[in-house]
Amino acid sequence: MKATGGFRKEDEGLVRSAQEGSERAFEQLYRRHVPRVYALCMRLCGDASLAEELTQDAFVRAWERLETFRHDSAFSSWLYRLTVNVVLGDIRSRQRRAAKLAEAQSMTNAHQSGQSQSPETRLDLEAAIAQLSNGARRVFVLHDVEGYKHDEIAELMGIEPGTSKAHLHRARRILREYVES
Repeated sequence: MKATGGFRKEDEGLVRSAQEGSERAFEQLYRRHVPRVYALCMRLCGDASLAEELTQDAFVRAWERLETFRHDSAFSSWLYRLTVNVVLGDIRSRQRRAAKLAEAQSMTNAHQSGQSQSPETRLDLEAAIAQLSNGARRVFVLHDVEGYKHDEIAELMGIEPGTSKAHLHRARRILREYVES
């Protein structure tokens, strides 16, 4: 992935200062990159408040691991990869908790009422993307928006490259149907 705008050179000095402990330099890096990190989180999770939380988590993790940044790529590339890992880790954690909860509910034979979603007549593309299944949405965002390759997506998500391709095909088909309707 490429550095955003002309930030690469400017980021290098700020990163070095932040690695030496300058909170002010890290704050400048934060202000510079928070819009794109938030957008990435939003596209991956599909929930604004969760995206805000994950954005903060990504920057906390970046501050904690800043010494591991080696300057052999753009800071933005390192930060966005770290962000993807934070989001996918959170998603996996939430899925595990949900599975445990569902198992506990089924064991006690709790009645689960169905949730009906009110149909919306018009959705913008972001909303259409948010309606994709979790797997299809994540693969679509990582591949078509962020530029990851299927083998990278497979490694990040813990799936096979063929599964990544299938999710992408499904996502594109659904979005194409939406656009054509």
